[in-house]
Amino acid sequence: MNPIRPALIIIDMINNFDFTHGPILAKKASDIARSIKNLKDQFNEKKLPVIFINDHYNLWQADLHKIIDLCRNERSQPVFELLLPEENDLFLIKPKHSSFYGTALNTLLHQLKVNTLILTGIAGNICVLFTANDAYMREYELLVPKDCIASADDNDNQYALTMMENVLKAKINPSTDEIYKHYIIYPLPPS
Repeated sequence: MNPIRPALIIIDMINNFDFTHGPILAKKASDIARSIKNLKDQFNEKKLPVIFINDHYNLWQADLHKIIDLCRNERSQPVFELLLPEENDLFLIKPKHSSFYGTALNTLLHQLKVNTLILTGIAGNICVLFTANDAYMREYELLVPKDCIASADDNDNQYALTMMENVLKAKINPSTDEIYKHYIIYPLPPS
């Protein structure tokens, strides 16, 4: 059996929430931010990879600070107070829903020797689900803590969790579950 080599993926949490269901999703993102931050702190403590993957907002320079500045507003502030990339966190932009499509994510994960992904973020029924599907097809083990994803509609979110659990074989235990101690154990060996 291969050793577990996890990465924490944080999807679209740097967001301006400036769209039809933005106010609803902003509230839900704020609700899950603390759980994601707790996982992120555990990963940072163990020096395991944390990768923020975000929409580009037509700022194709992949400049994290420009994207944060563009997205900073009253709706995003509760999330930003808890959850922004820190110095050792990694940051990628994505052009579409899946974090794998048109990005260097798969190459990065291979360089880091990652075989297990913990997916978090928004929207659970779109970008998280599409990323989980692409990760499953690339044979990554998947964990999607149900208290770390959110969608504008709770029924859609639950449907996405059910699909990820039943079809993509993801574990959907809450982030406080003992199962995560098994996955967040040792730092990755040097490359």
